[in-house]
Amino acid sequence: MQRLKRELNVRIKALPTLKAKETALRLEVKKAQENLESMKSELDLYLTQTDGASLLWSEFPDLVRISNVEITNRNIAGVSLPELSSIRFDIRDYSYFAGRAWVSEGVRIVEKLNEMNVRIQLMERTVEILHYARKKTTQKVNLYEKVQIPEYKDALRKIKGFLEDQENLSRAAQKIVKSRHEAKQKEEDEEAAAARNSVEAAS
Repeated sequence: MQRLKRELNVRIKALPTLKAKETALRLEVKKAQENLESMKSELDLYLTQTDGASLLWSEFPDLVRISNVEITNRNIAGVSLPELSSIRFDIRDYSYFAGRAWVSEGVRIVEKLNEMNVRIQLMERTVEILHYARKKTTQKVNLYEKVQIPEYKDALRKIKGFLEDQENLSRAAQKIVKSRHEAKQKEEDEEAAAARNSVEAAS
């Protein structure tokens, strides 16, 4: 009974924290999804604005490549999320004088497009992580609130009822024993009194 009470109290105390975490994660999922949609819209707009440059860029497909992406982790509501720290590019040597005039601008455009795509991929991963964490937290809230806490309370109620029944039975048994003892004692007293009366009558 003490073990059940301890485990019940742990869940009752944890439930408000879990509910607060669930609410925070729900808000973070919404915010991350909005950020993702905003990033995608920004990318679409940038692609539209640089559409002419992208056609020319097909002539030099290997001029710019991502060499390194550094990702840090930030913690939100106890969940570790990826965040872009820095991104470095390898730019193949080209002549500023012999090359076409648009190449320098093209390098800048491709770098920006690549960075935007990396940020979108990280935000998609962030949405996935937050959604999964929110789902698991909701499951735990439901498990505590709708299953375990009622089950522990019911088990404690049954144990308490059983112990009370045992106590009542014990008291009833004691009363029966006492009543029998008193009846036997009364019978013995009556027999003793009758014997004394017989002796006194004979004398």
